[in-house]
Amino acid sequence: MLPNNEVFKMYDKWSKILSHTVLFKNIDIDAINSLLQCLKPPIHQFRKNEYITIDGDPFTGIGIILLGEATVVKENVAGNRVMVNLLKQGDIFGEMIAFSNRNTWPVSVNASTDTTVIFLPPDKITGSCSTICFSHQELILNMLNLVSNRGLLLNKRLEYLSLRSVREKIATYFLEQYDKLEKPKFKLSMNRNELAEFLNVTRPSLSRELGKMRDEGLINFERSSISLVDVDSLKEIILQ
Repeated sequence: MLPNNEVFKMYDKWSKILSHTVLFKNIDIDAINSLLQCLKPPIHQFRKNEYITIDGDPFTGIGIILLGEATVVKENVAGNRVMVNLLKQGDIFGEMIAFSNRNTWPVSVNASTDTTVIFLPPDKITGSCSTICFSHQELILNMLNLVSNRGLLLNKRLEYLSLRSVREKIATYFLEQYDKLEKPKFKLSMNRNELAEFLNVTRPSLSRELGKMRDEGLINFERSSISLVDVDSLKEIILQ
């Protein structure tokens, strides 16, 4: 076990990153350090391609990516691996089951790069600390807000996965990026294989449809850069 001063230094190293996450919103860095001393969450490092969590293994706490990237994957009934989400620095996972009756991971999380993760124990988040500090109360409110918003996003995700054609899925995904970034040109955060897995389509089907959409003047692309040439027509695709 690390001495207290070493533990404090370790937490202090990551406090700035945590301050930019939704879970620690409106909590200053000094207060985050104090919270971490109270919660005593473990921090683990994972090599590229190493599993951070495995579907069915005991739940280890709410994870936050401190460094690196990871993918959330789930096997469907046919045994095919489906990418559920792509996690980057500051992203959170496991919050939807943290306060449920389930005590095992429902998905696997795989390190796409060398990755560092902090795991927050749910019982200590909702439990009372010795000082009953304002920052702890703020953390609980942030957690409630996070879970509520994630539930709304899950409903949207279910609608998204129900889209029938490859073109609808591509158009929906690109328009979501357009709405989020507020510009028609952006870089994909995933490569073609990852995007195909995320959209639950085959890589050849994705490449074929992207080519057709470019030929029809709907989009343009070069490597990971995407340009939405005809936004109105893309919107018509998902309204049909």
